[in-house]
Amino acid sequence: MNVRATWTHYKFQWLSGVLIIAISIFLHISFLVPGSKQGDFFKRLEGLAYDLRLQSTLSIHPKRDFLPIIIVDIDEKSIDKLGRFPWSRAVIAKLHTNLVNAGVSVIAYDVLFSESEQNPIDRVIGKSNDIELNSRLAKVRDNYDADKEFSEALIQSDAVIGLLLEHNKTLQIGTLPKSIFESDVPAELLPAPEFSGYVAGLSTLQESALGNGFINSAPDKDGFVRYAMLLAKYNNHLYPSLALEVARLYTLSDVISIESEEFGEDYTITGVKLGIDTIPTDDYGRVAIPFRGPAFSFPYVSAIDVFENKFDKASFEQSIVFIGTSAVGHADLRTTPVGVQYPGVEVHANLLEGLVFPELLPSRPDWIDGAVVLIILFVGLVGLFVLPTLGLIGIILYFFVSIFLFLALNIYGWSQHYLDLPQVAILTLIILQVVILGSLSFLNEHRQKVKIKNIFDQYVPPAHIQSMLDDPKSMSVSGERRNMSVLFADIRNFTAISEQLNATELKELLNQYFTPVTKIIFEHEGTIDKYVGDMVMAFWNAPLTVEEHEQMAVLCALKMQMKVKALENRLSKDNMPSFEIGIGINSGEMNVGDMGSIYRRAYTVIGDSVNLASRLEGITKYYGVKILVSETTQSKCKDIAFRLIDKVKVKGKDKAVTIYEPIKLSVDLTEKEIKKLNLHKKALSSYLKQNWDESLEVFTTLMINHPEDKLYEIFCERITHLKTIQLGEDWDGSYKHVTK
Repeated sequence: MNVRATWTHYKFQWLSGVLIIAISIFLHISFLVPGSKQGDFFKRLEGLAYDLRLQSTLSIHPKRDFLPIIIVDIDEKSIDKLGRFPWSRAVIAKLHTNLVNAGVSVIAYDVLFSESEQNPIDRVIGKSNDIELNSRLAKVRDNYDADKEFSEALIQSDAVIGLLLEHNKTLQIGTLPKSIFESDVPAELLPAPEFSGYVAGLSTLQESALGNGFINSAPDKDGFVRYAMLLAKYNNHLYPSLALEVARLYTLSDVISIESEEFGEDYTITGVKLGIDTIPTDDYGRVAIPFRGPAFSFPYVSAIDVFENKFDKASFEQSIVFIGTSAVGHADLRTTPVGVQYPGVEVHANLLEGLVFPELLPSRPDWIDGAVVLIILFVGLVGLFVLPTLGLIGIILYFFVSIFLFLALNIYGWSQHYLDLPQVAILTLIILQVVILGSLSFLNEHRQKVKIKNIFDQYVPPAHIQSMLDDPKSMSVSGERRNMSVLFADIRNFTAISEQLNATELKELLNQYFTPVTKIIFEHEGTIDKYVGDMVMAFWNAPLTVEEHEQMAVLCALKMQMKVKALENRLSKDNMPSFEIGIGINSGEMNVGDMGSIYRRAYTVIGDSVNLASRLEGITKYYGVKILVSETTQSKCKDIAFRLIDKVKVKGKDKAVTIYEPIKLSVDLTEKEIKKLNLHKKALSSYLKQNWDESLEVFTTLMINHPEDKLYEIFCERITHLKTIQLGEDWDGSYKHVTK
């Protein structure tokens, strides 16, 4: 195939392939790069792909270091014993002191302490008018100050308390602590998430705790928590997350440095620095959460056990403790890639582990988007030239192999190097190329089949051509034996008609007849066998299976007669003679297949059943009916009303056959037609019983009432003759035809 021919053959596939590559690159650059504010649907797909990859690789990550993190859980058991949460600060103080005594390194509270706890002494003084008593109570007031007790407990250890940032400027509770960030760029120029309100801890508690961090989660638009903010902005001041503040204390860092880069007229955040370690972030200071596994992957200890000093103190030594709740009623449950109803406190624990061991953080380097574009180009060009040349099996194999190779590469990079390679644009490319280029290949193949079929439909039955195109291996010279129905239709007195017309007029007449008749046969799922002069031969149930082929053939015959009747007006306008056709139908076992010689072949049927249908067509004129069918056919047509015509022995056959004339669908019979059929049935019944007088009387009545019906005249004459001769005991009511 030369270059021009190759281009002509594949140009639509190649142009479509280039367009798909461009669409995939546009999809990634416009919607899926960090910072894109559009394409929520594609971001959700990317999030779903991220979740599936994370879930499938939890068990195959290389051995990782685990930070000694323990979660003290305000669970249902603790609430049952200590009462509804929030508890008194005195309870929290005792809990905290017990942890300090166990040697805990850092204690972090995923809990808000934004309101003062009322001192019971103040409540008594407020209700008492006894000045002396109130004075004595005031002296011991501090002994019952739960906030003070908790504040003194906080001083005993490195502790971090939580605060909440809000997008409600009217919500400003408490006082925010001083920022512990250092940056060469003013905070107002950094693109950190910005809030307009806050709920901070009590100032006395803030002063006693060494750290304060926000406890906000940062769910994607589909509600899943995959990433975490490390820093956030309020009133042009930066504040750390709870996990980042714990990491600062744990690593003995005084401040957190923000690293940034200039991007045009703006700046992007590239990372935060704790001591000597830099933690890479996205442009907004976010990192992907390095989940250990599903919920409760960290060790949990019930808060009541810590409160009652019933816990293993040795396991808490030098550990980091997060205090939070997994109780359903406290709404601190998140939807994450590793499970819904995931305790929010455990999200902070996962994040802290990644901050202390930055190598565990899923990484999306700056070069990753360029790598995605290169992968799209490579995979796209391979598919562009390979897919158009493949068949169905090849296309399916290409799809699964390419998907497998990409996912294997993706999972390897993730599980071994925590590389977050975007997936949606590349998978979209593969799917679109397989679907569109594959469809175009099938379309080309279909066009070729249609072209061949249109050529040969004029000579060979269309159904047979389609069967061979669909399954070339099914072509067989030997043929097969099937139960089928066959129809012969012939124009009556065609010789006389043809003598009235010249060759052109005769051709026009036959075309006006053959065209609609052929269409009717095709509409009734029949196959045209041949045209011989004015005769049409068709059959059913080959090469394609046709359910109820007997009834389809009879319905086709009725429709053909209606069409011939409708042609009378048109032929009259064209000054052409009208005509009638006779139709014979039989059903039974027949041989069907490609038959002929090495020079010419034909898909046809042969056999005694075929011959009988031809004989039935031949005797329609004798009985003055337009359609005759055999008893084999009639017995299978449950929806059609028939008139029993005769029991005959056709020429060349010694076995009698009962023949019928189809009238119409049974549901369409009129009362007059039903009455006529009943009389006809009565007359034939008497005839077969040799009750000649009774039969003759009824047939005579029918002949008088229906003089156009030649059948009744035939039976009247036959009965008159039979009355005069002696019939043998073997007489079965059949009539032998000696002509075709």
